Amino acid sequence: MVNTSNNQKSGNKNKQSTTGNLAWWQLSLIGIGCTIGTGYFLGSSIGISVTGPSIVFSFLLAALGTYIVFNVLAKMTAADPQDGSFCYYAGQAFGKWAEFSCGWNYWCSNILIMGSQLTALAILSQFWFKDVPLWVFAAGYAILSILVVISGTNGFDKFENLFAIIKFSAILMFIILGCAALFGWIKGDSNPTGLPTSTGEIFAGGWKGFWASLIYAFYAFGGVEVIGIMAMQLKKKEDAPKSGKVMLIALTFVYILSLVLAVTLVATDAFHAEESPFVTALNEYNLAFFPHVFNGAIIIAGFSAMTAALYGVTNLLVTLSEDGDAPKFFSKKLKFKELPLPSLALASIGLLASIITALLLPGKIYEYITTAAGILVLYNWFFIIISALRLLEQTFMKKAFSFIGLLLIVAAITGTLFEKAVRPGFFVSILFLVIILAICLIMKKKWNKPGHKIRYY
Repeated sequence: MVNTSNNQKSGNKNKQSTTGNLAWWQLSLIGIGCTIGTGYFLGSSIGISVTGPSIVFSFLLAALGTYIVFNVLAKMTAADPQDGSFCYYAGQAFGKWAEFSCGWNYWCSNILIMGSQLTALAILSQFWFKDVPLWVFAAGYAILSILVVISGTNGFDKFENLFAIIKFSAILMFIILGCAALFGWIKGDSNPTGLPTSTGEIFAGGWKGFWASLIYAFYAFGGVEVIGIMAMQLKKKEDAPKSGKVMLIALTFVYILSLVLAVTLVATDAFHAEESPFVTALNEYNLAFFPHVFNGAIIIAGFSAMTAALYGVTNLLVTLSEDGDAPKFFSKKLKFKELPLPSLALASIGLLASIITALLLPGKIYEYITTAAGILVLYNWFFIIISALRLLEQTFMKKAFSFIGLLLIVAAITGTLFEKAVRPGFFVSILFLVIILAICLIMKKKWNKPGHKIRYY
């Protein structure tokens, strides 16, 4: 059970929701929708080019690490349901600085994720309009996303299930067509390369390449936090573990099967970051409709995820402001549809920065942003596990399992140092972390003032 001694000492009353209307399977579907994104559809291409067919093993390790994170988060949620989810638990385990850091790290990671998705959408759009600069598409999608938020479209979240189905269906469509190509039911200009048989072929990038590929595998599973954040909306809070398990089983199955088919159909050197590996795998099979349909499905799904993330970071900053963890200015809302304009403006500046960077570094920006975003997500995952080690009563074996999760997360983070193409992303994430910790030191003086009341999410 969760140890709440820190909370009892603080004497604070925690914010807690008591009602919800989501069924467990709906939360699973939302989790799938929040997890499958352009990071998987394009990021996996970079992973394949870095390590070769062994990307499949990278995804298996990432699935194990994701399960460990989800498992302890679900247990903390079931034992002590809180609106703040992992941020709240970090605060209970290590103090206000940890809660503050997790909240702002999550905000920053989502800003970078939006930038990653924005850049990916621009790359995917160049599939049809190759001569249009990347930044033009990025600006167009960013403006459109901001307009959707400003319009206050009611019930946008109701479409998330639909978008989840679109993304999941796109992968299933590839799996069906990939199997048909593999078994010779559809003919192409060349035959499938088949499964590699030697260690050198499987680990084409060597051990360094395999190590570096872990970040892309973990990034494809990024979104498991939504189980903890949205568990408060379940009709039965105890169903959170079931929701997460179904989500992870479904994701792992389609991820692994689709990647096995991709690396079986074409040679590793055919994959590149500007094209989805699944489009690349079927290029030789004269399926004129597939690249266009698949590309369109990814763009629709990616745009929905980016816009939902924009909603999320906008509202998160309002919450941080209301709880004293951000300037009060950001909690102000316009009378027009209760729009938190200052918070939206700051998130929009983050998108603008992504557009400017895409203009300056069009060849590498996607790798840099994706790497940095993935690492920032893993920092929070690390905190989820160490918070659970402190708050949950666990057997020796369960604690050992948690340490395996920590080892996998550290491996994914440090692996980025071995690949020159993504190494800058590591230092970008460190920069964000240093800034957050520096602000923590400044805020610590405020938190330590006599009579100051620490507020939790």
